[in-house]
Amino acid sequence: MSIWEQNSENAKQWLEKLLKLMAMTADVQIGVQELGTGLSSCWLIIDSSQLSSQQVELFLANKGEGLDAIQSLANTILNIGVEAAEHQFYIVEINGYRQQRQSELFDWVNQAATQVRQTGQEIELKALSSAERRQIHAFFEEENDLTTESRGVEPDRRLVIRLK
Repeated sequence: MSIWEQNSENAKQWLEKLLKLMAMTADVQIGVQELGTGLSSCWLIIDSSQLSSQQVELFLANKGEGLDAIQSLANTILNIGVEAAEHQFYIVEINGYRQQRQSELFDWVNQAATQVRQTGQEIELKALSSAERRQIHAFFEEENDLTTESRGVEPDRRLVIRLK
């Protein structure tokens, strides 16, 4: 078993235990997504079939705030003691929320990129979680003409897309 697979399995077990402590017994599946940088992110997919609609709503209310909180915990706790260059990125998913949000996000970002290319003016994107900003940074790493940077301090941190 590779280190990535071992870390993913540990993450799955950690999330199942956390859910159980929250009185939400649910299975977790492991998925993988290749990032544009040659790295992979581990998707921890919560099976909501054993959860009530109210429990699912706890994750998804306020633009996925509960899901973001658990994902932030996962990325912090599961990378303790791991060299920064070897951090594994975890995405927590339930009911296709992240997949749908990611699709909307990349449509929005592609429109912004087109505008930056046409006008030469940078665009500042607000209301993004740190995980969403990280995905956008990874997306633009392979672009020859555009770059991204984060500005500001949480909770008002923004992502800027500009010409290189």
